[in-house]
Amino acid sequence: MATSRHSIVSRQPAIRWQDGFPSGNGCIGALVYGSIAEERILFNHEHLWLRIPKPELPDVSAHLPELRRLLEQGRYQDAQLFLSKRLEEAGYPHRRPAPYHPAFDLALRMPTREAFRRYRRSLDFETGEVRVEWEDGGCAFQRDLFVSRADDVVVYRIRGERHFSGSVALVPHESTPSAPPSVTFHSSAEDGWLTFVGTHAEKDLYLEGNQFGGIARVDISGGTASVTGNVITFTDAAEVLFRVGLFANEMAEAAIPEARSRIAALPESYEALKQRHVELHRPLFLRTDITLDTAPDERSTEELLLDAYDGTVPVRLIETMFDFGRYLLISSSRPGGLPANLQGIWNGEWNPPWQSDFHNDENIQMNYWEALPGSLPETLEPFFSYFESMVPDYRENARKVYGCRGILLPICQTTDGMLYTDVWTNWTAGAGWIAQHFFDYWLFTGDKEFLLRRAIPFMKEVALFYEDFLFEGTDGRLVFSPSLSPENIPDRPGASHAQINATMDVAVARELLTNLCSACELMDVECEGVARWRKLLEKLPAYETNKDGAIREWIHPDLPDNYHHRHLSHIYPLFPGLEVTRETEPELFEACRLAVEKRLVIGLSSQSGWSYAHMANIYARLGNGDRALDCLENLCRSVVGPNLFTYHNDWRQQGLTVGWFGSQPPFQIDANLGISAAVLEMLVFSVPGMIKVLPALPDSWRSGSASRIACRGGGLVSIQWDLDAGVVDVHFQSKTDRPIVFQFPFRVTDLEVSGASQVSESPLGAHYREVTPVAGADVRMRAVTASGS
Repeated sequence: MATSRHSIVSRQPAIRWQDGFPSGNGCIGALVYGSIAEERILFNHEHLWLRIPKPELPDVSAHLPELRRLLEQGRYQDAQLFLSKRLEEAGYPHRRPAPYHPAFDLALRMPTREAFRRYRRSLDFETGEVRVEWEDGGCAFQRDLFVSRADDVVVYRIRGERHFSGSVALVPHESTPSAPPSVTFHSSAEDGWLTFVGTHAEKDLYLEGNQFGGIARVDISGGTASVTGNVITFTDAAEVLFRVGLFANEMAEAAIPEARSRIAALPESYEALKQRHVELHRPLFLRTDITLDTAPDERSTEELLLDAYDGTVPVRLIETMFDFGRYLLISSSRPGGLPANLQGIWNGEWNPPWQSDFHNDENIQMNYWEALPGSLPETLEPFFSYFESMVPDYRENARKVYGCRGILLPICQTTDGMLYTDVWTNWTAGAGWIAQHFFDYWLFTGDKEFLLRRAIPFMKEVALFYEDFLFEGTDGRLVFSPSLSPENIPDRPGASHAQINATMDVAVARELLTNLCSACELMDVECEGVARWRKLLEKLPAYETNKDGAIREWIHPDLPDNYHHRHLSHIYPLFPGLEVTRETEPELFEACRLAVEKRLVIGLSSQSGWSYAHMANIYARLGNGDRALDCLENLCRSVVGPNLFTYHNDWRQQGLTVGWFGSQPPFQIDANLGISAAVLEMLVFSVPGMIKVLPALPDSWRSGSASRIACRGGGLVSIQWDLDAGVVDVHFQSKTDRPIVFQFPFRVTDLEVSGASQVSESPLGAHYREVTPVAGADVRMRAVTASGS
């Protein structure tokens, strides 16, 4: 049984892949069902996509003036699919991206002698090891699995207190719908080796090779083995060790011998292979750590969830969900690979919902909100590399749809970056939203080489699009037309997803241009561009508030707000943007708060897993920790499965979410990762020059600790607090000697500081202090408040 504080335990096996315990190394994933007699382990490879032909995008940019006339005339319904229809008339297909698909299964059969006892299935986040253990006839048995970061193989071991027998094969993964007829499978076995090969019929779509699969070395200790067809049978074994290698988009003729040689060169010791892996995995996971409940808690996932349904959501469950989100990101996103998709890297369907794609209007961004504050900057490398690799496609989108330079991202994508039709041809904010992560990476890491070579070039592409796309209105302000506020429509007859001046579009453009100018001035590049972009900034529409005092979702007199939708795109300046804070823009901060409150009219039954996670992050940014926790608790009650995977919505129709997909809503990893981001937001908020300590602490989190949370502007913050005692201890590891304003969760009546050259009160109030660190020194502070403050 897992002994780490950072672990989960289940008392039952999974009967679906969605409930398996996940292991992964960023490229290869495995899901362990945990059945005793007939076990299944599903394998995934991040590069397995059921490819479709890349379409030729026709040039429809000449139709843009007509579309803008429709919008200006208020003919929003006619405008909604206008460009999409022009594309389809010119032969462009209405298509979905290429879907992600499974690799294969390891199928294991092991007969039992007596009824099992003391069954447990566990996952250790610190090691990535999944364990299944039970007793049979008074003898203990154990199966362990991890996906090695060091050796790029899946390592699996079976052992017991008495010898055992069984059989094993590599087989196609069974799913509904099943694999398409264009994919065929072949599995085989020989002395000590199992192989599996899948073949795609469309060779021309797989230029590197149209096959995928794997090979497993099977080492049996203390028993005998025999081969029948594609099955290896072992008899009276003391231990069986599997080392499984996967390949994708290669030809098996070359890939299998290479994998076989690589596996044969590895140690034949589970413990030796595990040590090599853990030396890489554990330091990543432990970089940031939180403790919200110090009491020992050995409840299973089932018990934690039942307690959440019965009354107060256990603090231990929130803490575990935070750990799990960190674990999932580490295990599904690694330099040299692809970013985490809608399901990370774990999928058991040939046609998963939304193709398990990269969704550019919230989902992939949410996947990575935790990466930088959680001290996992390297997990963003595949995110950056993927979007940079698609720039040629994005340029073609911009040129042929809108007649613009620069780049235009589709709403969703996988193997190419070509435009997705439907209402999303009206959406232009995707590139700017993705660019936010590029600039945020610089703010957290201070990596000037990255800023110069990668962030500025990508942001410049977005700015070039805005230069050509935006035009002056009659008031001298720039106009966004068409525009779209994902995924809401105005509250008026005839409204549609074709709009003018969506607040989010304006906010993304303002953020992008501001960040780009700041970066270029710092690096002394693009002087002429900065002059042009500063002029654009001056002409952007100002944000507006409605009659309720809430920030408007559309900056246009013809488009009234619609409170009846779960999306909160127009809150972008507050979150995930940094433009609006209580200190810098108090009036807009209040307008954003009111807009969030007005959305509560939709009720709980309009929410989803990711929307609860988003709302928790927004409430954290608003400084409302109790509301943020409410969102996380509702999420845990409604969309968390027995293995703690999050789903798009509740499958039990309990009134806390939308009722889509019947009893089988899809697993979506965004809420898992969004929970971790929300907890980090509740504990620390940072912008260069300001760090808020415990800015959104729920009243129930009276004591706790957080270690090594990264901050914008550079540095790591560790916190220990006891609010009943009125004490907060802060340890800040600063990279510079620039002054920093710290905000504390209470009125500070006494502050002890070491490692700082100067400490002073702040005009912002008694919750704040300005601290000038000694560069490279450890700043230690103890903030104390008088009783009642």
